[in-house]
Amino acid sequence: MSTERTGFLGWIDERFPLTKVWKEHLSEYYAPKNFNFWYYMGSLAILVLVLQIVTGLWLTMSYKPSADDAFASVAYIMRDVNWGWLLRYMHSTGASAFFILIYLHMFRALLYGSYRKPRELLWIIGVTIYLAMMATAFFGYLLPWGQMSYWGAQVIVNLFAAVPGIGEDLSVWVRGDYVISDVTLNRFFAFHFLVPFLIAGLVFIHIVALHKVGSNNPDGIEIKQGPKGNRWDDKAPADGIPFHPYYTVKDIAGAVGFLILFAAVVFFWPDLGGLFLEAPNFQPADPLKTPEHIAPVWYFTPYYAILRAVPPMFGSQFPGVVVMFAAILILFFLPWLDRSEVKSIRYKGILSKIAIGVFAITFIVLAWLGLESVTPAKTLLAQIFTVLYFLFFLLMPIYSKLDKTKPVPERVTKTSWMSRIKTKPVPERGTQ
Repeated sequence: MSTERTGFLGWIDERFPLTKVWKEHLSEYYAPKNFNFWYYMGSLAILVLVLQIVTGLWLTMSYKPSADDAFASVAYIMRDVNWGWLLRYMHSTGASAFFILIYLHMFRALLYGSYRKPRELLWIIGVTIYLAMMATAFFGYLLPWGQMSYWGAQVIVNLFAAVPGIGEDLSVWVRGDYVISDVTLNRFFAFHFLVPFLIAGLVFIHIVALHKVGSNNPDGIEIKQGPKGNRWDDKAPADGIPFHPYYTVKDIAGAVGFLILFAAVVFFWPDLGGLFLEAPNFQPADPLKTPEHIAPVWYFTPYYAILRAVPPMFGSQFPGVVVMFAAILILFFLPWLDRSEVKSIRYKGILSKIAIGVFAITFIVLAWLGLESVTPAKTLLAQIFTVLYFLFFLLMPIYSKLDKTKPVPERVTKTSWMSRIKTKPVPERGTQ
């Protein structure tokens, strides 16, 4: 039977491949039928990205990127703009929610080996998105022009001054001035407005790359193994189900649950005890008054703790800067560090399970240490956990190779509740 569309949809298909895109990326994109809770994070991250772009656009309509007016404009948004307080809290809460979801999304990739062949490029694109998120958050952190915004940006920009030879010129180039000033605020505002659209483009490329190689699953095996299809849908892999409607419904259910939690934070606890919005940031920036304790917002604190863990050399903090950036860039090499015969943590041995457990604890402890003031004991802890952080990656070729793995099944072993919904086969033509 002809599958050509008629009417308005057919008119569009003649000029734009709407139906083709719908089929390739939704209705006829077959995902593994054993997705679990961890697979909510990617779709929720896209939801929050859209939320951040929309609320950010609305906030720019009332925000003034000027050192004299920025703090007052934020107060104006909170007090006088209709629903401005809601937009501001949605945006600030959304920034933290975005990083929470991305950290969980990346941890799921670690658990199930989603960075392994043939998904190396997919992982690299994902880490690039993460770097772009960090840049966006850094640029946006200065915009409220509060005490912590000003001094936090001052500390981070001064890191560039630690580069031997060109450091001073580099830091002046980043700031656009010899100190954090109106010029710095304007250029950070411009980049904070621009980079989210770059992130949106990278997310599109990420999804295209995902649909090229197919989604990984908790078993870490390809769903095209085993017998394929059925008599009414000969395109379907044996252990795959169409992304739409099964996973679109699943993701909508997850989005509802997430939005309930998100709304609870926005309406009842938007500062989350100073983690999402720091108390000093409710005071206007004062270049003559340094806060008692300067710390970046929580999603930067693991790397800030690594920076502080490395002692200065010859009066320069450059070694710490190198180690901090190395802690981020080493993520790009993960696909080639893992030498295990299996992908998923389900079938890896005790060495890999201990390693990933210690790594998760290490990251959380480093995040906590980055929020704390410096003491000799906490500096020693930061140094210990910094070493553990890098050992997870540097020793991976050894322990992943020595690890005793379990036999991997030929087909996926567990199914999600959506895939267990019984569907009635489409009758053959001519039958009742």
